[in-house]
Amino acid sequence: MALITAARERLAPVSPDGRTPGPAVLAAALVLIALQLTVRSLLAFRGEFYWDDLILVGRSGMHPLLSFELLGYDHDGHLMPGGFLVAGVVTALAPLQWWPAAATLVAGQALASLAVLRVLWLLLGPRPALLGPLLFYLFTPLTLPSFAWWAAGLNSLPLQAALAWVAGDAIRLVRTGRIRYALSGTAVTVVALLFFEKSVLVPAVAFATVALMYRLDGRRRPVRTAAVRGAPLWLGSALSLAGWAAAYPSLVESRFGAPTADVVRGLTHHGVSFGVLPTLLGGPWRWDRWNPGPPWADPPAGLVVAAWAAVLAVLVWSLRRNRRTGWVWAATALYVAASTAAMISTRFGPDTTYELAQTLRYHTDTAVVVAIAAALILRAPSRGDAPPAQPARRLVAAGCAVTFAASSLWSTATFARTWADNPTGAYLAAAKSALTARPDMPILDHPVSVWVLLPVTHPHNLLSRVFSPLPGRAEIGAVTTELQVLDDGGRLVPAGLVPVRHVLPGPVPDCGHLLTASTTTVLPADTALVGGEWTVQLNYRASADGEIEVGFPAAPRVRVPVTAGLGTVYARVPGAGTGLQARSASAGLDVCLAGGPIGVVVPR
Repeated sequence: MALITAARERLAPVSPDGRTPGPAVLAAALVLIALQLTVRSLLAFRGEFYWDDLILVGRSGMHPLLSFELLGYDHDGHLMPGGFLVAGVVTALAPLQWWPAAATLVAGQALASLAVLRVLWLLLGPRPALLGPLLFYLFTPLTLPSFAWWAAGLNSLPLQAALAWVAGDAIRLVRTGRIRYALSGTAVTVVALLFFEKSVLVPAVAFATVALMYRLDGRRRPVRTAAVRGAPLWLGSALSLAGWAAAYPSLVESRFGAPTADVVRGLTHHGVSFGVLPTLLGGPWRWDRWNPGPPWADPPAGLVVAAWAAVLAVLVWSLRRNRRTGWVWAATALYVAASTAAMISTRFGPDTTYELAQTLRYHTDTAVVVAIAAALILRAPSRGDAPPAQPARRLVAAGCAVTFAASSLWSTATFARTWADNPTGAYLAAAKSALTARPDMPILDHPVSVWVLLPVTHPHNLLSRVFSPLPGRAEIGAVTTELQVLDDGGRLVPAGLVPVRHVLPGPVPDCGHLLTASTTTVLPADTALVGGEWTVQLNYRASADGEIEVGFPAAPRVRVPVTAGLGTVYARVPGAGTGLQARSASAGLDVCLAGGPIGVVVPR
């Protein structure tokens, strides 16, 4: 009992006038959160859709909100039904409008920030020292890249909130024994798993927080005590993880691999030295970018050296000044190592550059872990009698806080400038205007600008996918009578067909290739075509209005409307082969086809 009383006295200090500083600390913490949300709102609402965001929007426009096709989709190794649900709701309310997506980012950040304040309060009580770890979490640039990018934020913000909230629930559970904290912590873990598979680490962080808290408080057998007193939460979490583990491998293709030692060393060094550590001092100050890729941290060499020196200095200081803090450092390092290992094993490849590790989004949640670790170290008992805080020490602490905040805000400003170099917003605005200007004129489906989505995202980079939720637009499909394409600026411009092969003239005099409903006619090409998405120009004479079918052998056929008399129509046909196959798809319709080019459509 004496030990518990002493801990309570240490965590609830009294000011010289006999009052506790709780209300003032809480007010200061809420002001800091308000400032953070103001800064993040400026960043979010000045942003725009980017890369994967358009995949989420496109799939939301193609599939019903609660369909398995939308919620159960394997998105580049992520099983994120929660993220797709949010994207689906946002898309249904305001198709291809950025402001509601930005609002979800700010709302998610508010939840995460309040959850971090809660767990810090539970660990430190109403101590002014609480403001240090909170300030770090709120303003560290470590969380910037994943916050600004909507698709990444839908993964990382629920994870950040869950890490802090479930750790707080675990503390409340072991202190009060109330089962509602086990139910709450389990429910939050389940929700986090719906957004990001890395949420499997949430219960582990919560357990480590409780066990380390007990160890710092001098409890005997801290691990055993944490396991027993928090058993309802650990059991609920284990059952939730078991259910998730049963579903995940059957829905998501494994991306895990075994990289070489050189790749591991390179990505680890770049991720930790150039990525995580400079953000501990408010860095990296500078960002670089190869459009259309995301920004990455580009810290000066001096900042990297200073970050390593600062971490080592704080490590030595904490081990010399506070007892039993070694395990806190070890647990934090283990979390960073786990995040690094997950990034390397799932994202490495022959074309992977080390700058990938400097994008920071693979370590975003580390900010929560570092904040908790800092609170635990501040909670740790001093070696011997701790001297009262001197004005000079308070002044140094305030100076460090102001310096960190200024450094972080500068990094935020430079990131915002780099992030603004995103052509997607202007492209979407021009494209939406162009696609709705003539809704009666069908447009041949084709990829969006490579500055918006690269071909590696095919078929998600097609106009029909990206603009699927846009109301009042022209039909985007496989057939048109007027070749038009969106240029890199999103403007609809006339296009031409660049021939790669030609359909040879047909054998029927004054007709060419005769198409009837009873027979499939072969349209031989001058040379075989390899697999791809090809456009064929069909010059025809039809006996009546109707439809024909055209396609490569063993590939889906395209239904092409024709009108009575002479006409020209363009059809987009996927596949490969030595020629096309065609037939009339309407009873009583006969069509004569002449030879024509097969190729690719480009702006004139």
